[in-house]
Amino acid sequence: MNAMISVSHLSKTFESKAGLVKALDDVSFEVAKGEIFGIIGLSGAGKSTLVRCLNLLEKPDEGKAIVNGKDLLDLDERKLREERRKIGMIFQSFNLLMQDNVLDNVCFPMEIVGVSKAEARKKALEYLRIVGLENKAEAYPSQLSGGQKQRVAIARVLASNPEILLCDEATSALDPETTKSILALIKDINRKYDITVVLITHEMAVIQEICNRCVVLEDGKLVEENTVEELFRHPKTSAAKRLIFNSTNQVKSMSGGKIIRIAFEEANTTEPVIANLILEFKTPVNILESNITSISGTSRGQMMVQLPDNEEIALKMIDHLRHNKAIVVEEVEG
Repeated sequence: MNAMISVSHLSKTFESKAGLVKALDDVSFEVAKGEIFGIIGLSGAGKSTLVRCLNLLEKPDEGKAIVNGKDLLDLDERKLREERRKIGMIFQSFNLLMQDNVLDNVCFPMEIVGVSKAEARKKALEYLRIVGLENKAEAYPSQLSGGQKQRVAIARVLASNPEILLCDEATSALDPETTKSILALIKDINRKYDITVVLITHEMAVIQEICNRCVVLEDGKLVEENTVEELFRHPKTSAAKRLIFNSTNQVKSMSGGKIIRIAFEEANTTEPVIANLILEFKTPVNILESNITSISGTSRGQMMVQLPDNEEIALKMIDHLRHNKAIVVEEVEG
């Protein structure tokens, strides 16, 4: 792998009123150049601390973050500022200058490094065209929708000509349709400009939409690393399963037999899996949820099914299903 980011044994501890909190605990992974890489975990997992360690906004207690071949901890202040300019960040809260119009917001990072006002305006208009907002150049942030504000934030990041884009919960404040459009824009920028993207989120749907690979964080530890496709099909840890089994909270409270998740290799499979199961064992099952999920543009189907109370029959059903090579069966922990 041609690693753009190499994180090795990263640890970070904070002091709080309740005592020491280990936000990161011996975290290691690599991100390839040009990759869209996901970091996912529930609130408090350590995601934001990790991303801030990637550009030394937060200094780790132990370990290294090698970015584009450079150990940021070895750099003096001037060289660190130069490297940080190659690492763009977008946030949930947009962080726009509310008193400036859209064009001036995008000009800002260029002007502070000495680009002339005329040249900055010319380039800013080009970046606004890339994100589809050239007609909003004179508007102010307060006049924009959430999705438009995030597009301005992305244009402003592009103005710094970054090699890496860190997205910290960048779509969390947006509705699902707007989220899809922003993710499509990030994917397009990644493809056209070969910018390496690291996407931090608590939403599995975001990871599934555009990421190639991802890591799962829980309580500051990296508990699972895999391709998004394989994580969806075969989550190994309870943390990954909680993120993927999006109706777990609903099914945990239901009485009855075992609950399983069936993931289909093809979303449009024509085999009547559940009907055949019922006919084989002459015992009904309860379909709790069924949906189609997009993983990097490819559709994958999944289903939550509650099996009969009779454990012997339930186990035979699971064994029967696992002989079907077109599906993957996982028990949902109750």
